[in-house]
Amino acid sequence: MGLLILYFILFLVLILFFILLALWLTDKLINRLLGIKKKGQIADTPGKYIDRWGRGIILVTFLISLLFLVSKDANASVFKWFWTLYLVVIMGFQTLLEWKYLKDSKQYISTLIYLMLFLVFLYNIENLFKLLV
Repeated sequence: MGLLILYFILFLVLILFFILLALWLTDKLINRLLGIKKKGQIADTPGKYIDRWGRGIILVTFLISLLFLVSKDANASVFKWFWTLYLVVIMGFQTLLEWKYLKDSKQYISTLIYLMLFLVFLYNIENLFKLLV
């Protein structure tokens, strides 16, 4: 039984590795195809404090919401839509700040593409678990 758990953990680590590798390759491909050059981060602009406060407020709001969600009798679909909403809000906020404060860069385009890719992944996550199990 212990060996089976070890293999399962190894399997999960390998899946995580391949997902991270795919994200890295996707980042390089999108930036090269669209000619996007990373010009820095929001933390290097006057939007640094807006970024920190905004992320903090979003995080606290969603953590408090998660507490109420866990205390109720919620199924997997509710949690999927919770994380979908969180992803849209946090990446939408990131996109807005990149568009506003990184004017010379088109980084916000790659952030929007990642948002779409993650939404497709989250929407189909139940099917992925069915394939794995």
